[in-house]
Amino acid sequence: MHGLHDLLLSWGPLGLFILALVESAGIPNPGGTDALLLVLTASSASPLLCACLAVAGSLLGSVVFYEITSRGGDKLLTRYTCTGRGARFRGWFQRYGLVTVFIAALLPIPIMPFKVFAACAGAMQVGRMRFMLVLAVARIPRYFALAYLGSVLGENSGVWIKGHLWHMGALAIALFFLLFWLIRWMDRSRPAEVS
Repeated sequence: MHGLHDLLLSWGPLGLFILALVESAGIPNPGGTDALLLVLTASSASPLLCACLAVAGSLLGSVVFYEITSRGGDKLLTRYTCTGRGARFRGWFQRYGLVTVFIAALLPIPIMPFKVFAACAGAMQVGRMRFMLVLAVARIPRYFALAYLGSVLGENSGVWIKGHLWHMGALAIALFFLLFWLIRWMDRSRPAEVS
């Protein structure tokens, strides 16, 4: 895997695009896109170009992942989410919907695995455009912030992120409750359907 990382690094922003696409299409490489984005922008690659390519690769790969999980993903989802931790993640998605996808796509927090929530969205036939819009709204600030960090802090950006994991966790929890409250408020505000 180290050789692949070196190869993609040598390809520069194009390698970042490919890694983001492959990672989002379902081939696991947790944090690979984030790390490569930081390394490239720290080594004077254009932060704007790198962030745009990371977002584009992530969105294109996610379309592929969505299509795979929307066609037969329910069987796979049932197999992996019928007990234990998987069942808990599926329950979260059923209860909170795309809020789970948004938080997991925005903040790289290990306790909220993005792929599980994205698979739930595809398998449970959430609208493709809604899924992609939520994903874009999360990925744009994430990758642009990482590109900015890499360009400003250079090699120290990884240390800064590790030092602020608890802050990101608190932000994820606050965002989750804010979005959950907003969804509940909007549900109550809608006029009841007359049958």
